[in-house]
Amino acid sequence: MQKKSSNSSQISWQKRSHKLPLGVRRCGAWVVEVSLIVAGGVVPFSIGLYAESHRASEPVPLNPVLVTTQEAIAQTLALPIYQKNRQVTPATNFLWSAALVAPLILASWQLYRLGVSGQTPPKRWFGVQVTTAEGDPPGLRRALVRESLGRWGLSAGIAVTVWRYIGAYPDLSVLTSLLGLLLLFDGLSGNLHRRRRTLHDRIAGTLVVDATKSDRSLPGTFPPSPPRWLMEKQDSRGSFEQSSTGAFPLGTRLIWDWMRRHSRITLTILFAASMIIVAGAFVAAQIYSQTQDNRLIAEYQKNKVFIALTERITATANGTIAERLSAILALGATKDDPRVVRLLVDLLAQEKEPKAIETIKQVLVRIGPDALPELQRSNQTLAKDLDSVQVINTQPQSEAISSKPSVPQENKNALTNEEISNNPSALARLRLHATQEAIANILTLNNNLSRVNDLSRTRLGQTLGSAPFALVLDKIDLSGINFQGTILTGASFQGSRFIGPGKDGRLGTFDDAQADLSSAELKQANLTGAILSHVSMENASLIRATLNRANLFQASLKSANLSSAKLIGASLQQAVLENASLTGADLTEANLSQANLHGASLTRVSAVGTQLQLANLTQSDWRDADLSGANLTRAVLKNANLSSTRLKGTNFSSAQLQNANFRNADLSMADFRGANLEGADFQGAIFVAPNQPTGQDQFIQTPNIATGPRLNGVNFNKAKNLDADQLGYICAQGGRHDRCQ
Repeated sequence: MQKKSSNSSQISWQKRSHKLPLGVRRCGAWVVEVSLIVAGGVVPFSIGLYAESHRASEPVPLNPVLVTTQEAIAQTLALPIYQKNRQVTPATNFLWSAALVAPLILASWQLYRLGVSGQTPPKRWFGVQVTTAEGDPPGLRRALVRESLGRWGLSAGIAVTVWRYIGAYPDLSVLTSLLGLLLLFDGLSGNLHRRRRTLHDRIAGTLVVDATKSDRSLPGTFPPSPPRWLMEKQDSRGSFEQSSTGAFPLGTRLIWDWMRRHSRITLTILFAASMIIVAGAFVAAQIYSQTQDNRLIAEYQKNKVFIALTERITATANGTIAERLSAILALGATKDDPRVVRLLVDLLAQEKEPKAIETIKQVLVRIGPDALPELQRSNQTLAKDLDSVQVINTQPQSEAISSKPSVPQENKNALTNEEISNNPSALARLRLHATQEAIANILTLNNNLSRVNDLSRTRLGQTLGSAPFALVLDKIDLSGINFQGTILTGASFQGSRFIGPGKDGRLGTFDDAQADLSSAELKQANLTGAILSHVSMENASLIRATLNRANLFQASLKSANLSSAKLIGASLQQAVLENASLTGADLTEANLSQANLHGASLTRVSAVGTQLQLANLTQSDWRDADLSGANLTRAVLKNANLSSTRLKGTNFSSAQLQNANFRNADLSMADFRGANLEGADFQGAIFVAPNQPTGQDQFIQTPNIATGPRLNGVNFNKAKNLDADQLGYICAQGGRHDRCQ
């Protein structure tokens, strides 16, 4: 009976829908078709997003097909990709793959049904059908042309072209509006045709008819096409010749007839065209040959100069310092030869004379960014050599040290050139210092660093001793440079930019240039006011770094070490700080709204007045921290450890505080209205400022509302370890508990 009732209700709905005008029904069918395809992608994608936010398993790399599709869509729509090499849970990977495949399957199935029968299920529900002029189903080819080219391809192509060249790029709202208007115009174009055929119907040679009527001979149909034999005519020799509407267009037949009637002129034209082609090929061959000869001569001259300079460098190896400096400067004058950079860098790694090392450094700085790859290679090699020398020098030599006379502290770093040349450790440090200064000067003196893309694993940290060095790159555009694993201890990047627009000159598009600071060593670095939005700093060491007023919007700081760092007034909105360490950091008045601090360590943090609205603080550790006046509205603090924390005036309104630990915390003036306190532990928590009376009777009867927490309507029934004094105060303040009278 139930099945019969459902069938009858479906039939009655179809009957009601069939009474609507044909134009309304075909529009409704199209909306349902598109909605089914969109739902096929949105539903599994949303479930996958939920699974990712509630991660319960180890992450895996994103499916390569999804990565390629994401890049293609982002490039087409100018969408930025800030999370590269993303890892997700296996469930999310599967669901997002399904979100990619499901719409394709649904669209292909609807296209197949449209071609075979002229009706998709939504069209059948609304009683409309697509046919050819003869009343037959359109077939797969016509259906494909109708939907892909006629409806979507033409509209999308025009919309994207207009969007890119009217100054609206990369605003997606403009693109969406243009596409919607073009689809609307395509749908309304049927009103401009006497047979009610839309533009995509005319392109595909189809029309839409009312499937509820048995007679298909409607005013909107075409007259049947004439039979094939009428399109042919018999010539005088009894053979059949196809008419101008056959395989050869009329224009082609006219040209062919003219060529047969004027054979001499045709041959003359063909002969002249052949001669022009032959002459053009001969001239092109001569030009190509001359170009190759010039290139070979230039290469020969360049090789000759390079060999001569190399011999001069070798000949002056044992000569005077003036001769060596002259040879080095002459070699630097031929900087267009890429072999010169490698030769100079190799010479730097072997040079023992400090003046020659300084000259080589200056020559490499003049060469510019082209010298950076070789300098990076030499820097890594020299850093390893210096480490090896220092390990040897630190072997136990107590007897030798005790027998040497003491050296004044002020003279320990003052070494002469001869002493440096004979001291392997000092010489290795001097060479490394030369590569560091050369790299720093190149980055400072060159405004266009688009060719600089890799400084990974380079040692550019602060050094002391006979060759002190401190990297200073203030107010410089460093976007797009790979600093992954680079040692930048004590470096200064005040006001520098680590993200910038790509070739299109627009920030927030697919080709944005992002620096990579993941696993970088940034201890005691100064990043005050630096622009680090969307930059990857995963596993980076920022111990005692200064990031005051830095822009870290949506930056990735997963597992980063920010212990004792200064982040006063920094913007960390939507930043990822999962499992990061911020022990002893200063977050005063920082903005961490919607940030992800899942599992982060924030012990002894100063977060006075910090914005943490909607932040994910699940399982975070805030022991002994100061969150006075912080805003944690609607934040998630499930299983968070807030024991011995100063929470005076902290706003917990509508926060998720399930199983949070408030033991011995100072909760005076805290706002808990609308918060979920299920399983929260309040053992030893202070609800009134310490200077208030603590006697039980006075504690309950005369509560100080000005200094007490805001508890009106807050449900404490499932909270844990509430003593009698705390319950009395909660009840007096309007809190809810079963023991309140």
